[in-house]
This record gives sequence, structure tokens and C-alpha cells, in this order.
Amino acid sequence: MNLPDFIWLWRIAAWSMGLSIAAYLLLALSGIWMFYTRTSHRQRPGWLRSLHYNVGSIMVGLVLLLLTIGIVGTLGHYGTLGHSLHLPVGLAVVGLVLLSAGSALLISPQYSWARTFHVATNIFLFVGFVLVSLTGWDVVQKYLP
Repeated sequence: MNLPDFIWLWRIAAWSMGLSIAAYLLLALSGIWMFYTRTSHRQRPGWLRSLHYNVGSIMVGLVLLLLTIGIVGTLGHYGTLGHSLHLPVGLAVVGLVLLSAGSALLISPQYSWARTFHVATNIFLFVGFVLVSLTGWDVVQKYLP
């Protein structure tokens, strides 16, 4: 497979990564806002929780798209996977995103641990996004002429 012909694939990956980071930041802001309204006993806007869930769902989709593009692109270029630290770091980010989404669905008085787990997962996810961005930059340099 001649990958330079697939520059559109790398453009989709670049946009998906940028949008994933933007979604993460929006989720952090809306999550902090929800925490503030809950702890200060203030009225939360009715749309805030819905926004948080919808942006989270979009981020899950973007991260899964990135996983697919990474696997297809690497297999197309090398024929095998595992040529850099980007694969394990990327898989860790995918796992953290899925853990975060799953724990978000459990947040309720019935599962009091879920909120703490969700927040902790997202703190680790921040580190994961930094690492996947750094290792991804090295991978991109291999594909560019």
C-alpha cells in the first residue's frame, strides 16, 4: 500500500486528535462546572449534563476512529503493529476513555464510588493524552518524507 496516497487518512487522524483534545478540555470545564454547582448548592443549567454526556460520546467515537486509523495505517505501512511506544500508550488512552465513559454511566447515589473513579480516570487520561501526543509526533515524523 502506498501510504502517501492516503494523506486523507492522516488528515482525518490529525483532525480527530485535535477534536479529541478539544472535547477533553470541554469535558473538563463542564465537569468542573457540574462539581461547582453540586458542592455550592447552586442551580445547575438543565443543558449542562446533557452537553457533558454528548461531548463525552463524541470523544469516545473520535478515539475509536483514531484507533482504527492507527491500526490500518501501521499495518498498511509496516505490515505489523508495535513499532513504537505509540501503540501501548494509544491502547491505554482508549482503555481510559472507555473506563471513563463506563463509570460516567454509573454515577448515582447507588454507586457513590463511580464519581470518584470517573474523575480519577480523567486525571490519568490527561497524562495519557500528553503521552499519546508526544509519541504520535514521533510516528508522524516517520511517515513524512
